Amino acid sequence: MIEIVFTKDEKGNYRGFSCHGHAGAGAYGEDIVCAAVSALTINAVNSLQLLAHAEFDLETDEEEGLIRVDLASAPDASSLLLLDSLHLGLSSIQKDHADTMHIRYEEV
Repeated sequence: MIEIVFTKDEKGNYRGFSCHGHAGAGAYGEDIVCAAVSALTINAVNSLQLLAHAEFDLETDEEEGLIRVDLASAPDASSLLLLDSLHLGLSSIQKDHADTMHIRYEEV
């Protein structure tokens, strides 16, 4: 099961996200759910860095299927848009694959 956590501040603004686990929806290298989630999360990290110039702490562990992003400061409009886009993409996947992934929210 893939566990995705979006962290938000008291105003409801994104402060980061984490993604942990494996979907188990197919053999290694053939799991389309893991591939889709990986593509979206890695693209979000790259976009936050290269397009929004956001500063963040990044933790990854490929074996554990972990990626965690914690923004260093309150997000600007570009960062919020990118995180909204990530949320939209992951939510769309969850609709069709709820048995392999779960999205939740935490306030920080």
